[in-house]
Amino acid sequence: MCYDFVKKYGLNEKIIKEAMQYEGLFLGRVLVQSKDIYRVVSEKGEFFAEISGKFRFQIEQHSSYPAVGDFVMLDRDSGTNGNGIIHHVLSRRSAFIRKAAGKATKEQVVATNIDTTFICMSVNNDFNLRRLERYLVLVWESGSIPVVVLTKIDLCEDINTLFRAVDSVGMGVDILGISTIEKEGFEDVMSYITEGKTVALLGSSGVGKSTLINWLTGIETLETQTIRNDDKGRHTTTRRELMLMPNGGMIIDTPGMRELGLMDSESGLDKTFGDIEVYFGSCHFRDCKHTNEPGCAIYAAIKEGALSEKRWLSYLKLKAEDAFSENPDAYLKKKNEKFKNISKLHKNKK
Repeated sequence: MCYDFVKKYGLNEKIIKEAMQYEGLFLGRVLVQSKDIYRVVSEKGEFFAEISGKFRFQIEQHSSYPAVGDFVMLDRDSGTNGNGIIHHVLSRRSAFIRKAAGKATKEQVVATNIDTTFICMSVNNDFNLRRLERYLVLVWESGSIPVVVLTKIDLCEDINTLFRAVDSVGMGVDILGISTIEKEGFEDVMSYITEGKTVALLGSSGVGKSTLINWLTGIETLETQTIRNDDKGRHTTTRRELMLMPNGGMIIDTPGMRELGLMDSESGLDKTFGDIEVYFGSCHFRDCKHTNEPGCAIYAAIKEGALSEKRWLSYLKLKAEDAFSENPDAYLKKKNEKFKNISKLHKNKK
């Protein structure tokens, strides 16, 4: 196997050892997905591929399909004789998964095998701590390390206030501030994008993800657009793509996401809201529901100003959403029983 391919595209001994189990197949990594066609890279270069009929038949859930960032086993190592055929997806060390857009509780894998995830948020009207909490839950759950990147800081007169606001919900997550106009923050960002490492960029449309990539690469790799008059972003990136940087690191660009639904994100919730969950063991009653019980540590903290009520409500909302995604029928049954009990209590008081 070509050493340069191994070094550049993030392969490690664990992946290579797993790949060696498949005799007669070749190792590659997915760079782009476009419906049923994938652009992959092997030690002999880039080419197009599709999944085998047998693999498609064996797939039991949507998240098992190849995604950008996946290491896959192919029937060939070049596209000289047509499209390659993907037979296996190797084990993922991380996977950013969200609930697919719409009412169905179907998973969508955004990208995989990510080392660090940049949560990009501009300092204009895009700045939203509640959305940031949601991103943090999903990134922690993915298995990658979140880093908050505040873009367009040249538009802000008091960036330190925004840093403190992010820190209040970030639970120790690194925070970077950048301005492509003023050329600020380049070295800070590049310190995470080192050879063999994969960094994914997430964020709303118009926060400057494409501009950031063009700045980092030094070339107009991606098309960019100005934000609309209402200060909301325009969609520029329309697909997920893994790109090799000049220094050997890799970046996965993603489209702006209108919906960020949670899917089985208990671990991500624990890490994002660790400051809230420390209060749970301090309530007067062991089975405290944190509603109106006497001696509730949560409401004491809110009253004393030690805990933001908005953050507590955000936690409850995300917790409920996660419970629904995990088991919609059980969640709705429990919710209906709760309302029935409240209704009975109300009738008895009359």
